[in-house]
Amino acid sequence: MGLIHATCIALGETGVLIRGPSGSGKSDLALRLIDGGAQLVADDYCDVNADHGRLSATVPATIAGKIEVRGHGIIALAFRPTVKVGLVVDLMPEAEIARMPDNTTCVIDGITLPRLQLNAFAASAAAKVRILAKAT
Repeated sequence: MGLIHATCIALGETGVLIRGPSGSGKSDLALRLIDGGAQLVADDYCDVNADHGRLSATVPATIAGKIEVRGHGIIALAFRPTVKVGLVVDLMPEAEIARMPDNTTCVIDGITLPRLQLNAFAASAAAKVRILAKAT
């Protein structure tokens, strides 16, 4: 498939793609997850490709080990260069999130993945991601 606008972290062996428009909290949520033990894969964009029935996310060399800290700038962090994606998180305002959505999956490059709609700034956001990533 190629380059997509998303931040990616690894929770153990499970990759989590965090998608959303600029300012929606992708890097902020990733930082909270990293602070809780996740690993950075890529911030703001990553390369995704179907690989033997799984979706792989890889960091482009130009941004490897870099993440934005809003209000401070770009910082360097340890990173994991690639991960198999097991969960997609789509960030959106709380008012747009269905309490009990009909569809909790999405398809990327022909691969169906579990999908969570989430307000990145909700107090429970990181906990929801960790719990659902374990369930994949």
